[in-house]
Amino acid sequence: MATTRTPLEDFLRPLSVDIPKIHSLAGSLYTTFTRLAAEAQDQFLSTPVSDSVLRPAGDAQGRYLAIDIGGTNLRVGFIELLGPDASLSRDSDPFGNGQDGGKSRVRRLLEKSWPIGELLKKNNAEDLFAWIGKCVTEVVQDGCEAWPGELPNPVPMGVTFSFPMIQHTLADATVMLMGKGFSASSNFDLAQQLLTGYESSRPADLPGIKIVAICNDSSATLVSFAYQQKSNPRKKAAMGLIVGTGCNATIPLALSKLHPSKRPAQVKVLDDSEAVPDLKITVNTEWTIKGAAAPLHDLQFVTHWDKILDAEGEAPGFQPFEYMTAGRYLGELGRLIALDYFTNHLRIPETSLPQKLRERHGLTTTFLGNLGPPLSQHQSSILEQLDTELPPNPNPDSWKWTPEAADILFRIARAVQVRAAGMTAAAIIGLLACADEISFSPNPNPTATLTNGDAPSTARLKTDVDELMVGYTGGCIVHFQDYLKDCQGFLDAIMRREFGDSLVPRVVLQPCHDGGIIGAGILAGTVQSLGHNA
Repeated sequence: MATTRTPLEDFLRPLSVDIPKIHSLAGSLYTTFTRLAAEAQDQFLSTPVSDSVLRPAGDAQGRYLAIDIGGTNLRVGFIELLGPDASLSRDSDPFGNGQDGGKSRVRRLLEKSWPIGELLKKNNAEDLFAWIGKCVTEVVQDGCEAWPGELPNPVPMGVTFSFPMIQHTLADATVMLMGKGFSASSNFDLAQQLLTGYESSRPADLPGIKIVAICNDSSATLVSFAYQQKSNPRKKAAMGLIVGTGCNATIPLALSKLHPSKRPAQVKVLDDSEAVPDLKITVNTEWTIKGAAAPLHDLQFVTHWDKILDAEGEAPGFQPFEYMTAGRYLGELGRLIALDYFTNHLRIPETSLPQKLRERHGLTTTFLGNLGPPLSQHQSSILEQLDTELPPNPNPDSWKWTPEAADILFRIARAVQVRAAGMTAAAIIGLLACADEISFSPNPNPTATLTNGDAPSTARLKTDVDELMVGYTGGCIVHFQDYLKDCQGFLDAIMRREFGDSLVPRVVLQPCHDGGIIGAGILAGTVQSLGHNA
């Protein structure tokens, strides 16, 4: 291999982050999120659900159709709510598969999943939702066969939709720009498109459907997470977090923090909490959209590789934070960085490199996330992994993978992941501060140092809870290198730097997988139990 002109550590320095820099980003995002909630029209979008609906007594019972439309997959199934007698147990399956014999308040039934192919993404809204309607019809047919005569007509359905939308009531939504490779036009009525698509496929002997609740995927995750927690006044389910194909978060915010135009006409509540002077409602933050970009530039998080990725994407400038943290983009970001180093610093001719390394989106996030140890029993070394999944050119005189080159690619993947984990942790803390769950310095000094483990702001800590729990899901945070572990480490470090060693409350990441489809069913059942629709 040619001698490097720039050591890899120096080359990757634009990606490097430390605790002071991440702490400073958290404070800056706190200020930015507070402003976006009050001013932005395309971020911090309300879901008309009060905080009380997130934490119901669990009285709802019955089976409810649920659909989760994501950026990669469509999932349809029935969610069965078992009522208050099915209390959570420590040994139960907390997310309702109902296969371990333990008690759970939720059970998933007849669920099916379909990949949303690139051709479907390029279709117009009518064609896309006609296909979705066929899938829903298939599951409703399964339900009629499994429970003859038991399904109501129409069947109540909850919907999770993983894209920005505007809601003034819980049962309707106007879709904004979809992104994630979809070409469907914006500003269409989601409920009407779903109903039309279903009716186009429904045989006469199948029941109709009634959409009773719509929410974003991160909102559904929070609904599922809060509903299924064991009652503990010292632990609070505070946020729903998605870090998969995309990145997003939902949190309850006081109505007074939102621009008047974003305050729903109707808010679903379970009690007289609607009369509370500053009611908290569920807010889909869409925190990765361009309105949150300023702190990333001010604190020099954006590298020239990020700018290339952004410029070559489907929607330049649309979601800069997501391009740096989420699964749809990190593989391509790693490829751009690796190609730069191999060609411009190791002086390897581009034509000699593996074809996938030279092609746009040739490296997937899954590949980079799994690169390196632990390896499978069939691939005892990283070199075998690379030769199998990223084979060199067949020309015998072409460049080949070496231990040094393999280590370079692995270290690039790690640098991309560590920055992503730190940025996500900063956004979590900033959002919790925006929601008044913690009292945080709006503009912490990145060069300040703490002495004796104490910080002057310790007195501002809340003491009514021990843990603020963040329910997370998504393949990227779970499987990309050490994303989850590093994100939790950054959360602890930010809080320690802000408040000293008295970590009360601690911000804790907790799993909430499959929250999209489960949350849609829970929300549908909760709404139906009230006896009237949104």
